[in-house]
Amino acid sequence: MSHAPADAVFVQTMQLGGDGLRVGVKDSIDIAGYATRSGSIAFAAAPPAARHAAVVQALLDGGCRIVGKTNMHELAYGVTGINRSTGTPRNPRYPDRIPGGSSSGSAVAVAAELVDFALGTDTGGSIRIPAACCGIYGIKPTYGRVSRAGVHPLDSTLDCVGPFARDLNMIERAMALIDSSFVPEPPPTTVRVGWVDVIAAPAVSTAVRSALDDANVTVTHHPLTLFEEAFGAGLTIIGAENWAAFGHLTDSDAPGTALGADVRARLLAARGITREALAAAEKCRQNFRAEVDALLERVDVLALPTLPDFPLTLEAAADAHAAVRTTAFVRPFNLSGHPALTIPLETPARLPAGLQLVGRRGADAALCALAQRIVGRSAPLRDAGAR
Repeated sequence: MSHAPADAVFVQTMQLGGDGLRVGVKDSIDIAGYATRSGSIAFAAAPPAARHAAVVQALLDGGCRIVGKTNMHELAYGVTGINRSTGTPRNPRYPDRIPGGSSSGSAVAVAAELVDFALGTDTGGSIRIPAACCGIYGIKPTYGRVSRAGVHPLDSTLDCVGPFARDLNMIERAMALIDSSFVPEPPPTTVRVGWVDVIAAPAVSTAVRSALDDANVTVTHHPLTLFEEAFGAGLTIIGAENWAAFGHLTDSDAPGTALGADVRARLLAARGITREALAAAEKCRQNFRAEVDALLERVDVLALPTLPDFPLTLEAAADAHAAVRTTAFVRPFNLSGHPALTIPLETPARLPAGLQLVGRRGADAALCALAQRIVGRSAPLRDAGAR
C-alpha cells in the first residue's frame, strides 16, 4: 500500500464525527470551527467557519469520521494540483506525474488509502482530472443536485461537489450520504454507448476503446458539434465568476498575502471578459446542453477519454497552456450540467488514463449503475481500480 506525505495531502487534520467511514474534505468546503482557506495564503487570517457546509453536516449525520481538510490548487483555479504555498500532494501511483487539480489532496488521500472516500469540487474538471491522474474513480454530479451551501466560491453556475473513491460501490455510498435522493440502481443488462468523437493521444484512445470492447456494449459514433465552443464558453464563465469572487485578491503583492503567479495571471486575464463574451458563452451553454440532451435520448450514456493525453509530468506542468488543455474533454460537461464519472484504467506502458461516462441530467444513480455494468464486464478496468 502506498502513502503520500500527510503534510502535503491535508492542510489540517482532525477527528470529527462518528466511527464510520473515514473522509477527507476539500479546503474550499466549510467545517465549523476550522478556517476555509481554499489552498491560499491570501486567506491565512480567515476566521473559523461558523457552521458546517450542508455536505459536511450530511456526512456527520451519516456517522462518518472526517479526518482532515485536503489540500488543493489555490482558489480551485488550476488543474495541476501544484501549490507552492501549501505544498503539492505527491501522486502515490504515478509519482512523476501531477496529482491533478484542483481537488489534488482529496484524490491523493483516496489513492494513498488515507481515507475511504473524499469530497472535492468540480468547476471545470476538478474532480475528474485528479481522479484520472491518480488512478481512482470520481464523479461530478448533475449541477445543482448536491448542495453547495458552505462551499467556496459561494456563487457558481458551474461548480459541483462530488466524491472520489477506489471503487464504484464506495462512490455510490458517498453519493447517498451527501444526497438523500440518490438511491443506487442495479446495473442494466444492455447498454447503448455513444462514443463522442474527439482527438486524443493514440495510446489513450486505444485504452479507452479497448475497455469498452471488453465490456461487450453497443457503441455508436457521434459528434458533438458544439464541443470545442463549449470548452471555450466554460473558460469564459469560470473566468468571469472567479474574477467576481477573487479579483480583489490580485491587489496585494505583499509577502505572505500574494497569490501564486499562475492563479494571479488567470484572474487578471479574466478581468477583461466583456459582457458580450459572457452573453455568447451563456448562449452556448443553452445550445450545448440541448445538443447533449438530444444525443442522450438516442443512447444510454456518452463515453470519451477523461484526459486527451497522459497526465502531465511535474516538469511539463509549468506550461500554462498545456495545463488548461488538459480540461478539453471534461469542462464542456460543467457547462451543460450533466453528471460525469471517470473510471480508472492503465495502458500497457503503466500510465494512467480514464474512461469518462456522461449521463442524463438528474440520472446520477443510473450513470453509476451503467458504470458498474461496464466495470463488471471489463477485466482491465477492475485491475486498474484495484492495483
